[in-house]
Amino acid sequence: MSLVSTSAKRADVYSRVTAEIIAAIERGTGEWRAPWFHDGASIARPTNIASGMRYRGINTLALWAAGFAAGYGDGLWGTYKQWHGAGAQVREGERSTTVVLWREIATSRQEDGDDADDEGRRRMFARAFSVFNVAQVDGYERPPVQGLPESERLAHAEAFIVNLGIKTEFGRLEACYRPSADTVFMPPFTAFRDAASFYGVWLHENGHASGAKHRLDRDLSGRFGSAAYAAEECCVEILSGLVLADLGIAHHPSPDHAAYVASWLKVLKNDPRAIFTAASKAQQAADWMHAQQPQAKEMAA
Repeated sequence: MSLVSTSAKRADVYSRVTAEIIAAIERGTGEWRAPWFHDGASIARPTNIASGMRYRGINTLALWAAGFAAGYGDGLWGTYKQWHGAGAQVREGERSTTVVLWREIATSRQEDGDDADDEGRRRMFARAFSVFNVAQVDGYERPPVQGLPESERLAHAEAFIVNLGIKTEFGRLEACYRPSADTVFMPPFTAFRDAASFYGVWLHENGHASGAKHRLDRDLSGRFGSAAYAAEECCVEILSGLVLADLGIAHHPSPDHAAYVASWLKVLKNDPRAIFTAASKAQQAADWMHAQQPQAKEMAA
């Protein structure tokens, strides 16, 4: 068999497997949300205090921008009057954010000119409102939400992650790995909807940490260029699933998960070998995690 023929067959396998993965991702429906913020209070879900309704369209973008810029951790917003009606007080000197309410109004024939019909027509009218985030008010407390009980912690998973030797700080609103501090930041256990979500996210962030220069020195920029971030996310998400399986923790793909990994689609479509590289790097990181466990170190000694 010629070298060209072998290469062509390998490329066909890459393309076929990648196409199947892409199809599975594209079948996913629903809006992805992080497994924490199970009460819907995330900054990413701007909600009105009075109506309980989600803001939409450009208002969502405006409140995202304002919320992230100010470092708010909650997506609850309302006008001065609405906060007052909820028994809260907007603090003096707080800066509002503008949102727009669109209303449909009827116009007369005279207003629309001679081309209008006898009944006139309806037009959209925009009215601006000034809103404030819950972080800008005093005297308001959210109703208590039943959190994930501590009794559902899994001792063997806790021990596995602690044995990695990567520092974790809990109590944050978001999960992330900060290379400058070589530290994983996590929401508390009680903020997650189930134990599998908690350990999956914790492993995901430790997966990012595994790629640090003094560990596996994983640099995907040379392989993927500007798409390196998406490739890294793909890698550590696969890693999380691998280790959860090793630990015997249920990890069922779901539509919202598929919507999340849809961000990888461009990388996968542009490069059929990308998923193979991500899976290989994920397995390398999983092997490194297992090598940090006491029993593995004893066998190596």
